[in-house]
Amino acid sequence: MIAIERNNIFRSRFNYQGELMDPKIKLMFQDKHVTEGAARFGVSPKDLTFIGGFQNFIYSYNRNEMKYILRFTPSTLRTSEGLAAEIEWIRYLSEKGVSVSDPVSSLDGKDFERILGNKMDFYVTSFKHAPGSKIGYPECLGNSMLYEQCGRITGCVHELSKLYKPLAERHTWEFNDYILRAKVYLPSELQPVLHALEELKKHLASLPVNTDNFGLIHGDINVGNFTVDELGQITLFDFDECQYSWYVEDIAIQLYYLLYVFGEDSKSERKVQYELFMKHFELGYTEDGRQMPDDWKELLKLFLRLREIIVVVGMHRSWDLSQPDGWTREFLQDSYMRIIKGISLIDEF
Repeated sequence: MIAIERNNIFRSRFNYQGELMDPKIKLMFQDKHVTEGAARFGVSPKDLTFIGGFQNFIYSYNRNEMKYILRFTPSTLRTSEGLAAEIEWIRYLSEKGVSVSDPVSSLDGKDFERILGNKMDFYVTSFKHAPGSKIGYPECLGNSMLYEQCGRITGCVHELSKLYKPLAERHTWEFNDYILRAKVYLPSELQPVLHALEELKKHLASLPVNTDNFGLIHGDINVGNFTVDELGQITLFDFDECQYSWYVEDIAIQLYYLLYVFGEDSKSERKVQYELFMKHFELGYTEDGRQMPDDWKELLKLFLRLREIIVVVGMHRSWDLSQPDGWTREFLQDSYMRIIKGISLIDEF
């Protein structure tokens, strides 16, 4: 119950429905951008329903009894080439049989449209709404069938990435916005966290890179970014964080969002969750003869540390932490301790 309570509080603030949108970007986004962007896809603004977003502004709309998504991405976050690479990647996976939220072209047949603004522009994209429903907390915890499905679709994505020859280029892991701008978002008193990030970046940069362990990944697989239908099949969406990185990072991100809900007083529960995930995720990933990435169990520790730093940077970017509540203070203290000591959520097992 402690873990579930911690998670409910955390996800009510650090969630995938807009809570970490940069406040400065919010001020730049206006109704006229929505109106023009919707028109490019043949949608009336009155038919849009705002549903949030993590780094983008996300709306839903219906057409011919089908549900769709309309996404507005700040030009400060992504380039046109990056958007083209994302859409190309999604189409490739869909053509190869992976269940993803397919892109929808604009009235002019474009994969995305650019809406001009005063201080920043916005790229508009549209996607089919993923079938099924989300699995939240606590349902996702201890769900061995879900972990196996996560392993299965992650393994398929990675196997296809090894064969992928894109026309447009996506960024690599070190150009993740949270990594690039950590010095901007973190206060001066958190220099030890910045130092830990720099040391971790050096360590990651020294890792072997080859076609079997490094490629284009989803970059943010978690229960907020997929749905599950009645047969248990997962449909992935929100490829906004796709990037070139080690395949292990895709695994570590999923594990982090299952383990972070267990505080320092619940390490035994964290260990049980970890062991269950590892067993069933591997079963799904290695189906049809697929191989796990080399040294993946050891490398998980590095990428769990990276994800923890990214989460902390994101909190400082968008929250007023001058007077944090008790839960937030405890969470940050635990995270700071691990980051500065160079340990991950699984190092003490």
